[in-house]
Amino acid sequence: MSATAGPAEGERLAGRLGLRPGQVVQELGWDDDCDEDLRRSVIALTGNELVDEDHEDVVDAVLLWWRDDDGDLVDALVDSLISLGDGGVVWLLTPKAGRPGHVEPGEIGDSAPTAGLHQTSSISAAADWSGTRLVTRKTGR
Repeated sequence: MSATAGPAEGERLAGRLGLRPGQVVQELGWDDDCDEDLRRSVIALTGNELVDEDHEDVVDAVLLWWRDDDGDLVDALVDSLISLGDGGVVWLLTPKAGRPGHVEPGEIGDSAPTAGLHQTSSISAAADWSGTRLVTRKTGR
């Protein structure tokens, strides 16, 4: 979202994630390289600030920023489920191919089922980030 982009354009970024006004979104794995336009669009669309890992209530969605050298992806995915409510989604955000920290799709495909998640779709979430939508197996049917 550029400085001249209107609210509707910015909200489209978050809208691609299937988010709606009023939802609570937890953000995990934030670092300086995360896409600020996407983050701002989530806040604008939901009307709520992003919450972190210390949030003690249920959330509707999790944004998990993940890079190849961040550790064990299965552990991170399991941790992302701690506050996730029934029917919630995990958006695994990884650097696109050719960017530092790129995660191979095979690693995501292997890690998600081990963590109890099912991959439903992938999108271009931002200029440098891909998004993989993950749901718990019982809600992914």
